[in-house]
Amino acid sequence: MIEELSQRLLDRSNPVRVHMIGVAGSGMSGLALLLIEMGHRVSGSDRVTSGETERLQGVGLQFSSPHSAEAVVGADVVVYSSAIKKESVARVAAEEQGIPTMRRAECLAAILHTKKGVVISGTHGKTTTSAMCAHVLRKGGKPASHYVGAEIPVLGANARWEEESEYMVAEGDESDGTLALYRPSHSIVLNIEAEHLDFYKGLDEIKVVFRTLLSQTSRRVIYCGEDETARELCGERDDSISYGWSDADFVASNLSEGRGVVSFDVLKKGEFLGRVELGIPGRHNVLNALAAIALADDLGVDFNLVARSMGSFAGAKRRFETRYLSSRFRIIDDYGHHPTEIAATLQTARSLNPGRIIVLFQPHRFSRTQRLAEEFGESLQGADAVYVTDVYPASEAPIEGVSGETIVDAVKRNGDTNCYSVPNLVSAHHVVGNAVEPGDLILTLGAGNVHEAGKKLAADLRILEELRLGLGGEDVETKLYEPMRRHTTMLVGGPAQYWVEPHTATAFAKAVNFFKERGIPVRVVGRGSNLLVRDGGIRGAVIHPAKGEFGDVSVDGNLVTAGAGVRFKKVASAAQAAGVGGFEWMEGIPGNVGGGLRMNAGAMGTETFDQVVSVTFLDEDGELRTRMREEIESFYRNVPELRRNYALKVVFRGKAASAEEIGAEMDASKAKRRSSQPIAASAGCIFKNPEGIGAGQLVDELGLKGSGVGKAGVSAEHGNFIVNRGKATAKDVQGLIEEIQKKALEERGVTLETEVQILGEDEVVF
Repeated sequence: MIEELSQRLLDRSNPVRVHMIGVAGSGMSGLALLLIEMGHRVSGSDRVTSGETERLQGVGLQFSSPHSAEAVVGADVVVYSSAIKKESVARVAAEEQGIPTMRRAECLAAILHTKKGVVISGTHGKTTTSAMCAHVLRKGGKPASHYVGAEIPVLGANARWEEESEYMVAEGDESDGTLALYRPSHSIVLNIEAEHLDFYKGLDEIKVVFRTLLSQTSRRVIYCGEDETARELCGERDDSISYGWSDADFVASNLSEGRGVVSFDVLKKGEFLGRVELGIPGRHNVLNALAAIALADDLGVDFNLVARSMGSFAGAKRRFETRYLSSRFRIIDDYGHHPTEIAATLQTARSLNPGRIIVLFQPHRFSRTQRLAEEFGESLQGADAVYVTDVYPASEAPIEGVSGETIVDAVKRNGDTNCYSVPNLVSAHHVVGNAVEPGDLILTLGAGNVHEAGKKLAADLRILEELRLGLGGEDVETKLYEPMRRHTTMLVGGPAQYWVEPHTATAFAKAVNFFKERGIPVRVVGRGSNLLVRDGGIRGAVIHPAKGEFGDVSVDGNLVTAGAGVRFKKVASAAQAAGVGGFEWMEGIPGNVGGGLRMNAGAMGTETFDQVVSVTFLDEDGELRTRMREEIESFYRNVPELRRNYALKVVFRGKAASAEEIGAEMDASKAKRRSSQPIAASAGCIFKNPEGIGAGQLVDELGLKGSGVGKAGVSAEHGNFIVNRGKATAKDVQGLIEEIQKKALEERGVTLETEVQILGEDEVVF
């Protein structure tokens, strides 16, 4: 079938009609592009559209989604990817209609046999080396067709057909034995390890496949002399060329690494050819480059052109690809999913001299995780901290007892590297992003979809770095994904996407304007005493004015001036020390001035705005303004103007009082709080008092004291308090709130409104 199709593909006067099932994948899309550029008629189907399918439609692909029986009608041959099951509606239809079907690798073999093939094989490094070979030949005046397993920016696409070229460079996949299908002119063997044991019984079976490939290679075998098995299989062949660090036909010496590149001398059988500066870092990539250099030399490409092309090589997508770079952080993504690859990648990362290397690793396949756990544990010791997601199954069924925790345990057994489990990839970047420090290199590792976490992290880190530059040296602290449970008295809540702590009013104003200009929501949060943040966290910016001038309090006569971040307890204490009365009620308020102003907090018959003289705030237009008390409307637990504007500073009026009077009032406030409020973590009063009855009394009369949902419970001391009994979630608290509201309405006809402010998302959206 392969040879028959190969002959048909050579006949341009009679185009072959090919349908490709699973065409959106990188391997299948590359084949589709080759066939289209060869002049054949190509259709394809997949579950979803993608950037690749849209690009291919622009050059002639007839695309349909989802898979269907109709799509294969009229096809001369149907090609399917390894992800397509036998019972797929399109495969079944092809068989019923008598249309020949073939695997992706068989189609590639048919295309490859129309030219002199160069097959790059090995357990790892194939994509980078294939791309290097194609790039070097193109720049050296011998442009070759190519088929590579990833997007290659320097090549323009993962596949390209060069009609006039003799050669075609292709990445050969050994994972399922299809490597034996190829009959190339040149074979490059990078390494051979006991991998893909879900298909093979062991290394001996893998050797059989490689021996078959080598026996079918017509001109030259190029192999890495540093790999024991490659040396065993290739070393005795008369047509072989070796490369390595020593005792090889092509040798690299005098290596120098720095600034993301590596340079080295190249010797051919002891003769100095010249020096090469490779445009990507890593000692393992020097070996990959030697393979490409040996190929180019065998095909007669001038070494000066080879050296020049190596300097312009920029690597493949997801192969040590820099996703973000600033003066303070670097994020790199790499496809490495085997211990050998990971060790090489970490060695390369260390050559960049980062402060720390932080790894987010997604294990690939349950079988590989189980079999190579100890090797993963050893290779990941090259990082300073490792975060491990759950396993990316890649169509495998789970294996009992095997998960991301398997890797975490192995890392801990094999060294001192800090390692943590972050099972859910959707939120894993929150944990990693919150832990990073200036100077860190963050590395996302794995063959699954872990790169999505790096993409999110890079986008959000870029925003905070732009903010810091925009503030122009203003005193501010910033962090990504700060857990709001650290900043609420209830001790629950997901992360704040952007956490900002300005120390001055100017920095506050600049930060608010920065986010608003970009359409990013802004929330201002104080101590979080009247706040419930949902488990999905707060999308956008959370500004926390607590330090610097926001934490200042001063007394002048009977006037007390306090920043928005000052706790009410501190205001009461400062007033007492200065002999100013009227603030004793604040001693029992758990929040701070900014939040108290916003909701007109109160206790012991007094409300915040009873004592306000003036408020300085940032208005909706980004201007700092000060308004007197009589200009501001205030109601029970509601100040409309401060729902739109941000309070920064307030002047309160007190009254002269003796130390004894103040002390007595303070003691009364403390006694009342101790007797009526719970000690456990809470958000203060949950409900506003309905008309005619206190909310706490109503909850008590409904018999709900002590009831709970999950780890959230109604306080035994006060019915209007919900307490965290230990590791409660916001969902627990919300569930309990809803139960209380439902019972109050059904049994008493009372609609309970929440006094606590509820913010954020139920699920992760950023």
